[in-house]
Amino acid sequence: MRGYRYIKVVIDFILSILLCILLLPIMVVIAVTIRIESKGPIFFRQKRIGKNKREFYILKFRTMKINTPGNTPTHMLSNPEMYITKIGKFLRKTSLDELPQVFNVLKSEMSFIGPRPALWNQYDLIKERDTTGANGIKPGITGWAQVNGRDEIPIEVIALYDGEYAHKISLWLDIKIIFKTFSQVSKAQGIVEGTNPQNHIHV
Repeated sequence: MRGYRYIKVVIDFILSILLCILLLPIMVVIAVTIRIESKGPIFFRQKRIGKNKREFYILKFRTMKINTPGNTPTHMLSNPEMYITKIGKFLRKTSLDELPQVFNVLKSEMSFIGPRPALWNQYDLIKERDTTGANGIKPGITGWAQVNGRDEIPIEVIALYDGEYAHKISLWLDIKIIFKTFSQVSKAQGIVEGTNPQNHIHV
C-alpha cells in the first residue's frame, strides 16, 4: 500500500497533464457557453480543506449567477434553483463543472481519487475525518464516499468511508471507484441540491 501511494502521486501528475491537453477543447466550449449566457467569471474558486487540513482553493466552472450571495454554499441558499444558470444546471447534473479540478491535481493540491475536500466551514465533517484519519491524505475529485451515496449519506458515514479509503488505498480500489464514478455520473445518481445542509458538498 505504501508503495502505491508514491506511484499514485506520479499517476496523478502524468494523468493531469494528459487530461489538461485532451479536455482543453471541451473546456473551451464550456467556457464560451458560460460567458455567452451570463456575465461574470468563467471559473469559480472556493476555499476548501486539503491534506493535513491545509487550505486551498478548489476550481470549478461557474454554475451560478453573479448576484448569488458571496461565497455562500448552495445548501445555505433559501432557493438555490433561482441562482443556478441554465448551463450551470446541465454542468452540475453531468459533473462537468468539476473538470477544472484537473488543474488542482496538477498543482498537487488534490488527487483524482480521495475524500472530497470539505468546505472550510464544514467543521463537523472535518472533525469526524480527524478521528478516521481521512484528513491525512489528499482530497480527490471523486472518492469512496461519493460512490457509496455522495450527497445522500450523513457526515459520520462519509467520514467512515473516507477513513476506510485512507487505510486501504490500492490500485484495485481506485479502479473500482473510477468505474463506479462513471456509472453514477451517467445516471446522475446521489446529487442533492440544497436539501441536506449537513453533508452537501457539490457547490
